[in-house]
Amino acid sequence: MSQTDLAADIRILWRLLRGQPRQGSHAERLAAFYAAQAERYDAFRARLLHGRAELIEALAIPAGASMVELGCGTGGNLDAIARVRPLDTLASVQLVDLCPPLLAVARRRARGLANVQVIEADATLWRPAQPVDRVLLSYSLTMMPDWQAVLANAWAMLAPGGRLGVVDFYLPGSARRFGNAFWRRWFAHDGVHLSDRHLPALRTLCMDAWVQERRAALPYLPGLRAPYYLFVGTRPERACTATRTA
Repeated sequence: MSQTDLAADIRILWRLLRGQPRQGSHAERLAAFYAAQAERYDAFRARLLHGRAELIEALAIPAGASMVELGCGTGGNLDAIARVRPLDTLASVQLVDLCPPLLAVARRRARGLANVQVIEADATLWRPAQPVDRVLLSYSLTMMPDWQAVLANAWAMLAPGGRLGVVDFYLPGSARRFGNAFWRRWFAHDGVHLSDRHLPALRTLCMDAWVQERRAALPYLPGLRAPYYLFVGTRPERACTATRTA
């Protein structure tokens, strides 16, 4: 790592140590927290946010699909999407977030891509004009206070046979109470609210779900492995009445 990259990491680590502001609206807190991180966001988070490329591959995005990412941040997942399905073969990709500094990076990334739209909006309220084939939430659900409304909205915007993919940190039901309390407090300092309710709520959406529960290393914190999960569920023609995981 170059001295320039190390200095940039130090600035982000300082922001993380200071934590997310406690005053202002949710959008204002996000903007204040990420404004100084936006340009270096992708490079640092690549070592922190695991499983994103694998989740996108598991979504099996077909040619001609329409897709929404809620909580898109800088739009960095466009690169992973393009590796499994060339972007110009998709009908549309709509990237939605509430944080202007991160969206500014996303807009630069999407420049010249006629079928990619970057939207500043609340994930609990915004909905595409037509149902879509894929919805992605990548390390964003834990940052959304009304996560139940986000999940309901994400599921509602899926066309029958469409797939919802989520990857995020969480609190495993099988973990010791002390371990979960540590992770909850650690992440909450930066506005990331881990929960033991997110994954069970996702599992109730559909009986045929692909679920992986894992742990991954954290940058500059040797020996610590944070719990995260991957989920892919398909919206059926009619409502599910039971759950099953594979």
